[in-house]
Amino acid sequence: MAERSAVLLVDKAPDITSFDCLARIKRNVNRKAGHCGTLDKFAHGLLVVLCGCYTHMVPAFMGMDKTYEAVIEFGKMTATLDPEGEVVETADVPSEEIVRHAVSEMVGKIMQVPPAYSAIHVNGKRSYQLAREGEAEPELKARPIEIYSAEILGWDAPYLTVRLNVSKGTYIRSYARDLGHACGSCAYVKSLYRTKIGPFSVEEAFRYDDTDAMAAQSDPENLLSRLPGCVCLEMTETEAFKAANGYVMPSVKKRLPEDAVFALLKHEGRTVCIYSASERRIMCQVRDGK
Repeated sequence: MAERSAVLLVDKAPDITSFDCLARIKRNVNRKAGHCGTLDKFAHGLLVVLCGCYTHMVPAFMGMDKTYEAVIEFGKMTATLDPEGEVVETADVPSEEIVRHAVSEMVGKIMQVPPAYSAIHVNGKRSYQLAREGEAEPELKARPIEIYSAEILGWDAPYLTVRLNVSKGTYIRSYARDLGHACGSCAYVKSLYRTKIGPFSVEEAFRYDDTDAMAAQSDPENLLSRLPGCVCLEMTETEAFKAANGYVMPSVKKRLPEDAVFALLKHEGRTVCIYSASERRIMCQVRDGK
């Protein structure tokens, strides 16, 4: 396999893991690959996968906002807050009026407790490992997150379909749990579809098992240039030589716009490296393969 550096937008199917999607890409594109935010097995939708030299750009993608379409079932709650867990709580289904009011109230900056079944570390172990061992429910601290918008797409009791635009670190399963309790009931996520990560949409993605599309990937620099605060800057031959060897000259830094976050530093149209203007360091030396 000729290993390639790539930025891939992948449409994950339900009932397969993010790890399974990544394994296919490692076999067909590059053994060095990583995704920028996992999706639960039951969920489907957009994964951003970075391969080869672009894996150093993972932090640039992890902090982006995300958009989901969720179907939330009221009147029952599972241990995992998704359809794969056993039902641990039941209650009456609230009225549409109560649900709509609660959805409108649960926007903005809030404190959210992650699900017990999550990958957060607790005393050196993953929270889901502790939850499966069943000794005691892990005590997870509330974290600040933000629900930018919540749009009700449909209500067919006991099912609510809602589109959520949220900050990094937001758990939609926790949102469903908290929404259920806010309605004087209980709830869990029956299905989940991630449609956007930052400026990238699932409509641009290829199916996780489409190896032909993997081979015909889009220009990675076209995708990278869409990162918020990303600029392109042409360098002289001397500046490019220095940048290729790990040093960005002051003459280059001075030409960066004040609002630049990332810079694709180029010479004769070819990107030499990607520079973090906010961290003042080279994030990625751009080259084919590893």
